[in-house]
Amino acid sequence: MKPIIIITAVPQESELLEKALEHAGRVKTGGYEYVEGTIGALRVVVCAAGVGKVNAAAAAAVMIDRYQPDLVINTGCAGAYLGSGLDIGSLVVATEELLADEGVATADGWRDLRYMNIPSVEQRGVRCYNTVPLSRHAAEKAMQLADSYGVSLTRGRFATVSTCSGTRLNGAELSQRWNAIVESMEGAAVAQICFRCGVDCLEIRGVSNMVEERDLDAWDIPCAVGATQRFVLKFLEELDRPASMAGQKTGTRQ
Repeated sequence: MKPIIIITAVPQESELLEKALEHAGRVKTGGYEYVEGTIGALRVVVCAAGVGKVNAAAAAAVMIDRYQPDLVINTGCAGAYLGSGLDIGSLVVATEELLADEGVATADGWRDLRYMNIPSVEQRGVRCYNTVPLSRHAAEKAMQLADSYGVSLTRGRFATVSTCSGTRLNGAELSQRWNAIVESMEGAAVAQICFRCGVDCLEIRGVSNMVEERDLDAWDIPCAVGATQRFVLKFLEELDRPASMAGQKTGTRQ
């Protein structure tokens, strides 16, 4: 049975998931140490890859090459843009990922990869520039699950940045440019590797902070990552049900 791969940035974002695994053991491959175990009949692999796009992409490539999964779940915390309607502790699921600061600075301002005519990835006849697709089916499954449990889950576009927005002004610029609701430092990298390898990707995050003038005292990372991991566990339990999409290809990207 192919496992479900879960990729986070830091251990705090995966510790509840690791504790929930049965028959768990630590494995080291390709420079990454991770935990492999089971939830019901599901095989699950949890990897805290490190912060940033390079770590996230490398871990996704290593995990996909070793396990050939049908689904990768990228999870953790995110900053919510003002005007998104989100609050600290809100749960969000990605419709698509954005390489929000990949491009070129010109005399006329910042321009994206399409302007440069350089795709970030080209696969199966599809050119992706700054926008990377994720699995629609898996996202819809997550939305249905949230509805059934009375959990608020907001669906929208996610921005991935190399430099986090530490001011309200910078956050407003990115959110307006991309019509995004949250930002993180890893999501698009995992989505891009999954797209290249033909593996479905689901991204679910919890809001740890609002994107405004940086004030760590106003953040609540434990709340965000706790809520996210509990929801991901519910999602995995749903996959383990005989009538669920467990064992099915989650297919259908947008």
